[in-house]
Amino acid sequence: MPPPAAAPSKATRADLARLIADARRLVVFTGAGISTESGIPDFRSPGGVWSTMKPIYFQAFVSDPAKRREAWSRAFSGRAGWTGREPNAGHHAVARLIASGKATHVITQNVDNLHQASGVPADRVIELHGNASYATCLDCGERHELADLKEGFLKAGEIPYCRRCGGLVKTATISFGQAMPAGPMAHAEAASLDCDVFLVLGSSLVVYPAAGFPLLAKRNGATLAIVNREPTELDAYADLVLHDEIGPAMTEATPAN
Repeated sequence: MPPPAAAPSKATRADLARLIADARRLVVFTGAGISTESGIPDFRSPGGVWSTMKPIYFQAFVSDPAKRREAWSRAFSGRAGWTGREPNAGHHAVARLIASGKATHVITQNVDNLHQASGVPADRVIELHGNASYATCLDCGERHELADLKEGFLKAGEIPYCRRCGGLVKTATISFGQAMPAGPMAHAEAASLDCDVFLVLGSSLVVYPAAGFPLLAKRNGATLAIVNREPTELDAYADLVLHDEIGPAMTEATPAN
């Protein structure tokens, strides 16, 4: 899709409020920027996770016991900083949109579980990159709670294996080199095609295939709105662009009743 001849004019919080009020089937798409206000650094900026430690690729985790041990050491030490935080005003604003029926789904690139913690039902959160708050078996998919695995690892050095089938267990995040989850990807595509407003909150929109969903919705006739502190590569395609802090902007645009 070629960009329009002229970029959209700078929007205000009032413009965002009107767009949300007029929406009938809104989908919210969130990236790291919504969670920085909860104290979670984003992935790629200075001070972010990947500037302080190298990612462990999926094939290395599967093939190398030392890499598995390192991955679990990171998970239980909290070095990545993805869990243990509280939802902020932006998350609560999104939860209000879901609870009111204004928004149908939240598509998120985040793994911090903060949308669920803010009150969004789990079946309304489409997690493209997984979830760092629990683990799953790579063979049978059995869910394992981190608290159940932590003691054995820290006290006895036991690398977790599945209690059901004996397969490798990994935090339920999508690692570099790991295939994107087919179910959530299909669910996100369906939600993008069914919405009349696609609202991006706090994503730089540079990571694909996730960043393809805003344009998919736009091509299908939805209004595309982007709220982010910095410009994004898709601003020129959007109908509304607001460079602002997510929490304050969304609180003003979606006041609590």
